[in-house]
Amino acid sequence: MRISWTLWWLVSTLEFLSFIGMSIFLWLREIDGSGAVQTTEIKLINIGVLALFYIIPFVIQLIWLVLNLINSNKKSQNLANH
Repeated sequence: MRISWTLWWLVSTLEFLSFIGMSIFLWLREIDGSGAVQTTEIKLINIGVLALFYIIPFVIQLIWLVLNLINSNKKSQNLANH
């Protein structure tokens, strides 16, 4: 069970850091790949689109967290009963 928690923390951290890193990149760039100037509104829209793509992995992480919590509780109850 410990490896599942370790992997959960590792994946969660990498997911969070990649989202923050890409958001910073999108916020700090002045001109995108097509040569369009990035206004504040466009930057916010770009970050919003990025967040939409991160919703799926976030939901998977939440399900994984719930499963880890359920398994941890079952294991602690089994140890307490014996």
